Amino acid sequence: MENNQIYDLIIIGGGPAGITAGIYAGRQNLKTLLITKDFGGQLSKKTIDIENYPGFEKISGIDLGSKLRNHLKKFDVEVKLEEVVKLEKKEDQFLVHLKEGGEFQSLTVIIASGADPRPLEVEGEKEFLGRGVSYCAVCDGNFFKDKIVAVVGGGNAGFETAIFLSKIAKKIYILEYGEKVKADQTNQKIVKNSGKTEIIANAQVKKIAGDNVVKSIIYLDRKTQEEKELQVDGVFIQIGNQPATSFVKDLADFNERDEIIVEFETCQTKTKGLFAAGDCNAGPFKQIITACGEGAKSALAAFQYIQKLKSQKLD
Repeated sequence: MENNQIYDLIIIGGGPAGITAGIYAGRQNLKTLLITKDFGGQLSKKTIDIENYPGFEKISGIDLGSKLRNHLKKFDVEVKLEEVVKLEKKEDQFLVHLKEGGEFQSLTVIIASGADPRPLEVEGEKEFLGRGVSYCAVCDGNFFKDKIVAVVGGGNAGFETAIFLSKIAKKIYILEYGEKVKADQTNQKIVKNSGKTEIIANAQVKKIAGDNVVKSIIYLDRKTQEEKELQVDGVFIQIGNQPATSFVKDLADFNERDEIIVEFETCQTKTKGLFAAGDCNAGPFKQIITACGEGAKSALAAFQYIQKLKSQKLD
């Protein structure tokens, strides 16, 4: 046990949902601990301008993440930069176990752990990770100055990655499995206007090849059934995310995508006192604003639960 104190609330995750939950918990004077591997979540990896967050006509993900964190600092919320590996409940208390061996106790928990990049699961992906294969253009884009790269995924994440890379790379291929890309029209227009990007639809990636570093990407043309090869220096994989929920186990129910099933009104899981907010839950809309809303909703619901729990103990 790291210490003997019992928190009112432990928040797992430092993205928009977790930070907003922390702000609301701080306003309710809850004794709160926020545990996160890093701040900002996926938001901190977005340098492209965000134009749909109320109050900001245009702001980068990095800047918005910084503003959210600075707002959190105004409240008495304890922060620990660590990774949670196990969560359990004993009677009316939760035990949160950390990777480094410590553990903390609380009356309630909000899971706001977000999601991790979904891998392609193709030959060469793991072998060339860090040697040409990347899931984060913000982190690794500068290694590909004036080079040719491929972005796998034709949704908004893939197009935003291509937009960012268009300021760095010489040429960008976007490979989309389906017949049409799914990115917003605005993102499609920006990519088109960059003059650096070629979109390849009906492309099923089969292999990432090279020697010490990536040299090419091999894909199947799903229309002609012809196997083709592109000479590239890097591959950025942007095919979606998978919820970071492996530590939750049997305290929650999950859907087919391993997202946590919650009550709509409170974001509570099947376990009383346990809530889930943001990209890790089964909400259909994965947006910054919805994550923040769920963070606020879950913190308010946690406050009500704690008040009821404490009043029952006094009776």
